[in-house]
Formats: sequence, C-alpha cells, structure tokens
Amino acid sequence: MRPAGERASASASAAATRADPPSQPILRTERLRLVPLADEHLELEVELDADPAVMRYLTGRAASRTEVEQAHRRRMSSAHELPGLGLWVGFTGDEFVGWWLLRPPNGPDQPKVDGEAELGYRLRSEHWRRGYASEGSRELIRYGFEDMGLCRIFAQTMAVNVASRATMASVGLTFARAFPCHGPVEDPVPGVGEGEVEYEITRVGWRG
Repeated sequence: MRPAGERASASASAAATRADPPSQPILRTERLRLVPLADEHLELEVELDADPAVMRYLTGRAASRTEVEQAHRRRMSSAHELPGLGLWVGFTGDEFVGWWLLRPPNGPDQPKVDGEAELGYRLRSEHWRRGYASEGSRELIRYGFEDMGLCRIFAQTMAVNVASRATMASVGLTFARAFPCHGPVEDPVPGVGEGEVEYEITRVGWRG
C-alpha cells in the first residue's frame, strides 16, 4: 500500500477537547506486538525498503539509505501532528514483520478533514500471505474508532496492486474512488497509468 508521501487516532477537534491527549500506545493482537516508531528502528526500515519487491508499487526500486533516513524523519515528525496517531513497528515474538500507520490525511489526494485518518502498511516480503497485514490493520481500525473517536478511515494504493486491495477489502474497507497517480514523470512506477484507488470504512459501518 502506498502511504501518501509515505502514505491509529482522532480528529483535531476531538483531540482538542481532551485535557491530556494520549500518545501512541503499544498495541497487541493475537500474533503481533505493535510499538510506536523510534530511532532505534531505523535499521529495520533500511532493511525493509532495500527489498525491490516491497517497493514495487511505491518507487519501483529499492530505496537508498539516504532516502530511508529522510523517510524516517518524516515518519517520526508525523507522530507529532496529532497525539495518538503515527506509525507502529510490528513484531511477532522478536522477529520484525513490518510497519503500520494511522495518521491524519496528508498529500494532494488527501484533503484535510477532521476525524479522518489514513491506514497504511508495509511488510517484509517473507511475511506476505500470512495474514499479518490484515491482523495489524484490524487492530489499528479498532484503535482509531474505539479509542480515538475517528469518523472515517481510508487507504490508498495503485490500482494494479491487487494484493493490497485484497487486504483492504478483507478488513472491511470498501471502494470509494479512483484517481490519477501523481508519481514521477521520469522513470515511472510500472502500472502508474492505471491510476490509484481509495478504500474507506466509517465508524458507523465498522460498528455494523
């Protein structure tokens, strides 16, 4: 899945009503422990983004260390935008699985709307097709609606990224819209011409 600019949670207005807004907690599922991103996780990010398969629908190539360091700084700063939102690094036991994010809308295709947040995930290729992406995403959706009072959670990816779209659908998100990609003109990512898609779930829909 493509997080915006790297493309969980609460609205700015909701957070403002709390005397002491919560910081990112450690989250747990049956198999995963999700901990807030910290500087100590940089080497794990470098390892993850060095895999061309992982970056196929993001940049189409492995990321350099410099690029990952820059991305890490952006990810760390995003956690200060709204207390309680940010990026979580996931482990099963002591083994690094990948990361998940839930953050306020960010980027040209994500209008700033109070009470909304973007869901994202990026996993090591050896952990694909084991249900981890869905498992972590379900916990962030629960956290966003139940603990942080979000109204809507959405996710975006390239239209050709069938696996990511399947994960979105599996956790209850439904197709919302399609829109053109705004990737680099030079050396574009394969499939960019097919555009991107957005999936969504509302708190009302989640509660069922």
